[in-house]
Amino acid sequence: MPRQAKILLVDDRRENLTALEAILQGLPVSTEAVTSGEGALKKLLTGEFAVILLDAQMPGMDGFETARHIKQRERTRHTPIIFLTAADRDSHMAFRGYAAGAVDYIIKPFDPWALRAKVGVFVDLWDRKEKLNSEAVRTRMAETERDRLRSIVAEARRLLREGNTDRPPENVAKALEVLGQADAD
Repeated sequence: MPRQAKILLVDDRRENLTALEAILQGLPVSTEAVTSGEGALKKLLTGEFAVILLDAQMPGMDGFETARHIKQRERTRHTPIIFLTAADRDSHMAFRGYAAGAVDYIIKPFDPWALRAKVGVFVDLWDRKEKLNSEAVRTRMAETERDRLRSIVAEARRLLREGNTDRPPENVAKALEVLGQADAD
C-alpha cells in the first residue's frame, strides 16, 4: 500500500506555518513544519516529501541557501520546492529562487486556493510515483517466482529425459517430487 504524501513547511514565523497547515487541511497529506533551513535539512535526512514550501527570507540560512543544499543531495535533488516570500516583487529574487532549483516562486499575500492547487499537483505526481514503485516491486517478485518455477520445471524435465529405461517409475517419481516443491512453496 502506498504511503501518504508528506509536505515540508519551512518558515521562521510560526503563524505562517499555522496558516500553511490550515490552507492544506483536507488534502490527502501530512505536514511537517520547521522554523529554519537547518531544520529543513535535518528533516530531509530521514523523511521523503512530495513538495517543500520554503520561505525565501529567514534568519541564518535563508531559503535560497537551503534550496541549494537540498538540490545538491542525491536523495532530495528531485524534490519540488515552492518558494513563498513576502519580499517585494523584485524579479531578481524570483530569478534567485528558480536558479536555486525552485519549481515556483509565490509572493505573499497569495491566493490560498492557488497554492492548494499547485501542491495538489505535486501530491498527485508523488502518489503516482509511489504506485509505480509498488508495482515495480510486485513485478520483480512475480518475475523471481516465475524464474524459480521455471527452474523446478526444467529440473523435472531433466530427470524425465535422463530416465533409466530399466527403472522409469523411479525417475518419474523424482520428477514428481521436484514438481511438488513448487506446490509446497
